[in-house]
Amino acid sequence: MTTRSFWGWGNEGAGPTPEHQQRLGQLVAARFAITPPTAAVPPRLADLALPPSRLVAPATLAALCRGDAATRAGHTFGKSFRDIVRGLAGNFANPPDLVAFPGGEGDVAALVDWCASAGVAAIPYGGGSSVVGGVEGPAREVWPGWVSIDLTRLDRVLELDRTSRAARVQAGVLGPALEDQLRPHGLTLRHYPQSFEFSSLGGWIATRSGGHYATLYTHIDDFVEALRVVTPRGVVASRRLPGSGAGPSPDRLFIGSEGILGIITEAWVRLQDRPTFRAAASVAFPDLLTAAGAVRVIAQAGLYPANCRVLDAGEALLNGAGSGDAAVLLLAFESADHALDAWMARALDIARAHGGVVPDGAGATRHESAGAGARDGAAGAWRSAFLGAPYLRDALVGLGMISETFETAVTWDRFEAFHAAVTAATEDAVRRVCGAGTVTCRFTHAYPDGPAPYYTVMAPARPGSQLQQWAEIKAAAAEAIIAGGGTITHHHAVGRDHRPWYDRQRPDLFAEALRAAKQALDPRGVLNPGVLIG
Repeated sequence: MTTRSFWGWGNEGAGPTPEHQQRLGQLVAARFAITPPTAAVPPRLADLALPPSRLVAPATLAALCRGDAATRAGHTFGKSFRDIVRGLAGNFANPPDLVAFPGGEGDVAALVDWCASAGVAAIPYGGGSSVVGGVEGPAREVWPGWVSIDLTRLDRVLELDRTSRAARVQAGVLGPALEDQLRPHGLTLRHYPQSFEFSSLGGWIATRSGGHYATLYTHIDDFVEALRVVTPRGVVASRRLPGSGAGPSPDRLFIGSEGILGIITEAWVRLQDRPTFRAAASVAFPDLLTAAGAVRVIAQAGLYPANCRVLDAGEALLNGAGSGDAAVLLLAFESADHALDAWMARALDIARAHGGVVPDGAGATRHESAGAGARDGAAGAWRSAFLGAPYLRDALVGLGMISETFETAVTWDRFEAFHAAVTAATEDAVRRVCGAGTVTCRFTHAYPDGPAPYYTVMAPARPGSQLQQWAEIKAAAAEAIIAGGGTITHHHAVGRDHRPWYDRQRPDLFAEALRAAKQALDPRGVLNPGVLIG
C-alpha cells in the first residue's frame, strides 16, 4: 500500500534513491563549480511539533473530522518550491486545526455552514498539488482556526450519457480513478496535467487547470458542461447544456475561482472517445526562436496536434530529449477515428520550411495494437522526464538548490521581445542572487495567437537562504512578465504566491465585481481567505 508523503511530492519512497540523489549532487557540483552538496535528511513525522488544534468539531460533524499529526501535517502545504523547502525543514507551524473528509454534498454543506457560523477559515482540498500556495491556511494570528476540507471521498462517476459523451462526476475524484471509471465505456476526459496522479477534477476546475495537450482543448474550461457548488449561502447548480448565450456563464464564475466563492462538489463534463491512432515525431531546430516560427504556422494551420512543444537546447538536454546543441520540437497527433498521416505530413512540411531537420521515417501513424512505440525517442524521453520532474525537484531542493518553474502566455507579435526581456531579467537575478545558474525555456501550449512559454530555473542557494533567494528570482521574473504584457500564470493558478502580480494584471473594476460576488456568496469571507482577493 502506498503512503502519500506528508512533506514532498507524491508517494513516500517513489522519488530518487539516496544513491541517485548523491550522483545528482555530483552533477550539480560539476555544473556550477561548487562543493558537492550534502542531501538534507527528510523529516520524520515523529519529530514534528505541531501546535495543538484550536477547534473542536460539533458532535454532528465529529465523525468527519480528524486531528492526528499525520493528517494535519499532510494538509498543511501544497507542493510548491516554497512548500517543499518548509516541509523538508520540518516547519509545520501553521497546520490545519482539523481536516474534514465529507462523504457527500450534504456533508460539505454542513461543514461550510459550521465554518461560517464559527468564523473559521475553510480551505477546499482536492489532491493538494497546488504549486502557488493555493491550499495553505491563513495566518494563525489573524484567524482563530482553519479547516482543510478534503474531498477525496467524493470520488465516483455518478451518471454517464454515452449518447452525448458526457458524465456527471463527483469533484474529489483523482485523475487515475476517473479514467479507470471511464475506460470500460471507451471514453476519456483527456485532461492530463503533470499533477494528474495526485490532483482532482474539482481542483482542476477551481484552478482552471491546463492539461498535457498543447492545442485545441488545452484547459479544463473546455470540458465543463455544468457545475454544482456549495456556498455559505446555499447550492449553485447550473443547467446542463452544450452551449448557451444566456448572459454571463454561471459556470465561468466558479471555474478558476480557487475556492473563494464555493466548493465544487459535482460537474457534468464533456468526454471523448479514447484515441486509438497515434503519430509522433521530433524535429531539431537551430534555436528556440526558429522553432517558434514553425510552431506559429502549425498552430494557425488548424491541424491541432496533441503535442506541439518546443524545448530550447538547454531544456532538451535537461529532459533527455536532445544533446544540448539544438532546440527540439515534439509533435504528436492522435485520434479515435482516423489515421493521421495527412496531418503529420503537413506539420512536418511546415517544420522543414522553417529550418527544421526531420528524421527519416518520422511521424508514421500507429494503431494502439502496435503498443507505445509512437512515444519512443525524444518524445518518450521527454514524457518520462515530465512525469518524474516533481520528484527530481524535491531531490534538488534537498541538495540545497533552487529548482523552480514559472509559466506564462503572450501573443506571437510580442513573443521575441518578451522572451528576451524575461530571460535577461531572470538570468540577471540568478547571477546576482546565486552567483551561477541556468534559465531554460519550453512551450507547453501553442495557440493561433500566441505561445505559452514555461521557464525553468536551477541555481545553487546559500545554506539557509533558499526561500529568500527564490523570492528575489521569482519577483524579477514576475515583474518582467507583467511589464512585457504576459499573464502571471497560464495554468498554475494564482493562489497566494501570484497575488501581487495578479492584482496588477486584473482590471480594477473586475476586482470590485469579484469582491461583490464574494460578499454575496460568502458574507463572512471564510472560504480560502487570501487567495485572488483580499
